[in-house]
Amino acid sequence: MGGLLGLSNVIDRVNEIIGKAMAWLILVAVLVSATNAVVRKVFSVSSNSWLELQWYLFGAAFLLAAAYTLKQNEHVRIDIVYGMFSRRIQHWIDLLGHLLFLMPFVALMIYYLVPYVSLSLRSGEVSTNSGGLIIWPAKALLLAGFTLLAFQGVSEIIKKIAVMRGDIPDPTPFITAQQAAEMEAAALAEEIRK
Repeated sequence: MGGLLGLSNVIDRVNEIIGKAMAWLILVAVLVSATNAVVRKVFSVSSNSWLELQWYLFGAAFLLAAAYTLKQNEHVRIDIVYGMFSRRIQHWIDLLGHLLFLMPFVALMIYYLVPYVSLSLRSGEVSTNSGGLIIWPAKALLLAGFTLLAFQGVSEIIKKIAVMRGDIPDPTPFITAQQAAEMEAAALAEEIRK
């Protein structure tokens, strides 16, 4: 299990670096959007490439940060139902969810995206919009995002099994909304006391 946990740590570190770097793409997308708006309003000039660059940047931030979101345990789930169960059952729900839903889905997406991206790259596919950008980088982002998500899924499965076996402490203990509110209230009260 030690080797698998080492692999999990490497995957976690890579996805954390990429996930945090993606925050900067949001800033770049906002700057591109603002520049495009100012140039369009002040000089009455615009280009589809500016608009497409905005969605490339947003798509990159969203797709490449998905694995980081999973690592941080911030992915979507029904916390109201999830919070009703013991932590042991929650671990089983997570493990089975990763094995039966996440991994087959990302494997299927990667299977279909490889030829999709390859064809786009070989053909030099370009946007049909006048002045648009090349398309294959956006399609490659899809493949990269799902690949990172697949690796993070493997990491989460390894960690879940290790936690359930008692090999490591729970890296992401579940905190209910009520517990989060209580912790926030306690921190606020402590701040007021100071």
